[in-house]
Amino acid sequence: MSEGILKALIQLFALVAFPDKDSKSRRNIVKNFLDQQLNKQMVEEYLNIYETHYQEHVSKLEKLQKREIERSTLTANSVKALKISNAINKELVHYQKLIVIIQLIEFLKAGVEISHFEKDFVSTIAQTFHIKDEEYRLMENFIIGDQNTLIDNKNLLIINKESATSFRNSRHIQRVNLNDEIQVLHLESGDLYLLRIGINEDISVNGQPLNPQRIHVLTPGSSLRNTRIIPIYYSDIAGTFTSDNISNPITFDVDNISYSFKNKSIGIQPMSFQSESGKLVGIMGASGAGKSTLTNILSGIHKPQQGTVKINNVDIHENPGEIEGLIGYVSQDDLLMEKLTVYQNLYYNAKLCFGDYSEFNIKKRVLRILSSLGLNDIKDMKVGSPLNKKISGGQRKRLNIALELIREPAILFLDEPTSGLSSRDSANILDLLKELALKGKLVFVVIHQPSSDIFKMFNQLLVLDTGGYLIYNGDPVDSITYFKSNINQANKEDSECHTCGNVNPEQVLNIVSSHVIDEYGTFTPNRKIDPQDWYQRFLNTNNKIKKSRNIPNTPLPDINFRVPNKLKQLGVFIKRDVLSKISNPQYLVINLLETPILALLLSLIIKFYNVDASNSQGYVYQNNPNVVIYIIMAVIIALFVGLTVSAEEIIKDKKILKREEFLNLSRLSYLLSKACILTVISAVQTFLFVLLGNSIIEIKGMFFEYWIILFSCATFANILGLIISDSFKEVVNIYILIPFLIIPQIILSGVFISYDNLNPKISNPEKIPWYGEIITARWAFEALAVNQFKNNKYEKEFYIYDKIKSEAKYKKEYLIPSLSAKLDNCLKYYQNNDTTKLKYTLEILNKEIKKENSLGIIKNNICIDKPLTVNSFDSIRYNNIKFAFKNQRNAYIKVFNKTDLISDKKIKDLTHSKEKRNEFNSIKKNYHNLELERFVRNTNNIFSNKIIEYKGNMIQKTDPIFKDPSNKFLFAHFLSPYKNFGKIKLDSIWANTIVLWVMNILLFVLLYYGLLKNTLDYIEEKLNHIKHKRE
Repeated sequence: MSEGILKALIQLFALVAFPDKDSKSRRNIVKNFLDQQLNKQMVEEYLNIYETHYQEHVSKLEKLQKREIERSTLTANSVKALKISNAINKELVHYQKLIVIIQLIEFLKAGVEISHFEKDFVSTIAQTFHIKDEEYRLMENFIIGDQNTLIDNKNLLIINKESATSFRNSRHIQRVNLNDEIQVLHLESGDLYLLRIGINEDISVNGQPLNPQRIHVLTPGSSLRNTRIIPIYYSDIAGTFTSDNISNPITFDVDNISYSFKNKSIGIQPMSFQSESGKLVGIMGASGAGKSTLTNILSGIHKPQQGTVKINNVDIHENPGEIEGLIGYVSQDDLLMEKLTVYQNLYYNAKLCFGDYSEFNIKKRVLRILSSLGLNDIKDMKVGSPLNKKISGGQRKRLNIALELIREPAILFLDEPTSGLSSRDSANILDLLKELALKGKLVFVVIHQPSSDIFKMFNQLLVLDTGGYLIYNGDPVDSITYFKSNINQANKEDSECHTCGNVNPEQVLNIVSSHVIDEYGTFTPNRKIDPQDWYQRFLNTNNKIKKSRNIPNTPLPDINFRVPNKLKQLGVFIKRDVLSKISNPQYLVINLLETPILALLLSLIIKFYNVDASNSQGYVYQNNPNVVIYIIMAVIIALFVGLTVSAEEIIKDKKILKREEFLNLSRLSYLLSKACILTVISAVQTFLFVLLGNSIIEIKGMFFEYWIILFSCATFANILGLIISDSFKEVVNIYILIPFLIIPQIILSGVFISYDNLNPKISNPEKIPWYGEIITARWAFEALAVNQFKNNKYEKEFYIYDKIKSEAKYKKEYLIPSLSAKLDNCLKYYQNNDTTKLKYTLEILNKEIKKENSLGIIKNNICIDKPLTVNSFDSIRYNNIKFAFKNQRNAYIKVFNKTDLISDKKIKDLTHSKEKRNEFNSIKKNYHNLELERFVRNTNNIFSNKIIEYKGNMIQKTDPIFKDPSNKFLFAHFLSPYKNFGKIKLDSIWANTIVLWVMNILLFVLLYYGLLKNTLDYIEEKLNHIKHKRE
């Protein structure tokens, strides 16, 4: 309270004081009031100020006529009193205004007699303070009146030895050994409790005896005691008034629960306790005592190994469906989406909690909660991150609490809600939680080092010791005397300071964990009382553990919580994430400019042309030797960008996901929302890349094909990024892993290292190795390279001719000569009687002749009456087959020549005029690339084998782009022109696109079921178990 306000209040006291009354008694009232506000030295100073104002007042009154003293006093001072009241009205909170009026009424009572003028005077001040007339009358009646004149009212509590009270509306508590009556008045507007005791009763509050002649204000944490009665706690008194707020009371019963972690270490030792609606329960303990573990069990997140947790006799772990929405949990972590506003955070949370609410009702509920928590003024501000704060820490914590409060859970758990907050913000948070308890909620708060005021707010305190031992359950203030008594401290009966009324909660943990001091006066590592001893003492003294657990079968409270269906959840998740992303300008700029800049850098760098003076044309696409590099780098960039854009998507939401899992929201909807948003981003990114990159390189007529393949790759990378984001616990681990995912894509793409040049021990020259088949870059590059060569505007006119010529050339120049040479070897082996080599070589000839007769262009031309065997082979069969090979080769020569003539004729038709010739040459230069042709035909190395023998098969190594795949389903050699789907032949561009999307779907299934995450968790668990065993 400021100096100016205090001086103004002193003036009010002096104005109210009449000189013909008992000024000494009234001076004591002023002194008692000042004792609550100031130290001893300042009290004397302000008492002197009071005396000065009082004497000035007396001197003025002496000038007035004696018969008009009271009336003249009222007339002369009313204006001044109202002026003072108005001045301080805006500076005092309502609670303080009530205290001032109480003191003024007591001030009047201290005199000989109270005139109606004085009553009207104080009543006028009360009206100025906006105190309701009804409440003022109750205060006046309670302070001035006696037991016989008390007004029967629901805000009145009578405590006596009787089983009932004569009042019909008042509340009642029985204490059989009381000598006289205790009366309590509840002032609802300030949640204030006034206490008065009978003259025959000796009662102390927190060790301080009460004066029967005075009105006392009961503060949180107080307890009324004497040697004859069971203590009456503040929570007992408050509970009688708050019971009206509880339509469906809750009994929270914890019966003999215990919990062990996966590494077999004990988290919670067996414990039991009860609590009920309207209570604020504190959970204290040192770090590692099991506070968070206990909270997770009580809230239903973890299931205990033994024992039960019941709400109104419903087991929360066995029947989670019955209590869904009944429990709220506010973790210590910040669960806000930093790019959204305060309103948006709460709004989208509400959308996920009330599936059957209309838009109007949801908005109304959100605004009401914001207003009730004092967040309405900042509702349009972005919340920011904990390190880059836009709103204060206290506001962040209130908003986190609002995320749960909007569901109106009957039971609320909060883990360290005051952590990192200032003392003022901490008090505000606990005031909020206390208000919830007064409204009938059951609130559990994990707290480490509460202040005195916060400590006294709790109705019930649970103290845990290291190892998960429950060592105290009861009234918070009593815990101090309990632990002091257990170590026989000299002042064990003192729980709070007699001067200021504060308690020191740190004493509890200091006593519990106090260490033995050695002979040198230094602390040793050994505790005076270990956790097991505290636990045993608690069990021996706590009778509640041994009592029978009679829980009434009351129905569970109504639940408004209804999770929307999965489709609606998907919509909310998408809207929420999109809003979060578009409100981050840096994110948008980077993601929109990333691929265009990379496309610009890549295409400009590799846009090569010969700078020799003989080159008069400048850049020509046909002669660019870097087109193959452009295609593979486009694929790698799509994969890299797709990974980086998704790598943090889930890990940054990990804390929020825990809460949404607690609400039983759909994981599928969440993951689909991420996938949908990322695919849209990737679609735009790859669109911009293809648009800019292909334009600079001058790749024409392939825009859609490039975009669909790069988009498919980016989508693959998006989902892969989501998997690693979901599986790892640290962001740094994710970015360390990205090179390990990208580099294999480069190495095994088939571009930089040919599949023919891989280690023969782990590869097969006949087909792509299995680890190459799972490489996305291989499928994407093959699709683009084959399509770029085969379906460009130039080649698609000649591809069929080139294919026939390629096969005819391969057969006439490589295959048939090779078979003929092997036939010659067979004759040699036959003549040398080398049956082993003869048999092996004949088997090769049989297989190749069979393939040639069934699959070649010229079928059934090599006629043999039966397969070649060691027994049937002789010089006659040799001559017959030799002749057949010669005929077959001549037939291929004719096919080649005829096809070549047809191709030449088509070229002549397309170039019969100068304009046509220029157009033809322009198409060839703009659409056909020589380096790409060399790559897809495998003619880059003139010394490479065109045909090889491997495990009894002759394998073609030239012109893979013209070679028909031998596999009947999907799999084929690298750069195959099409893929077989049974009898259907599908161009590689579309077959590979299908494969890419099948891979995407499989990856999403792995993501949904968390296969990698579960595997890593299992490995970590086993390693921790091994480590634990060694220790």
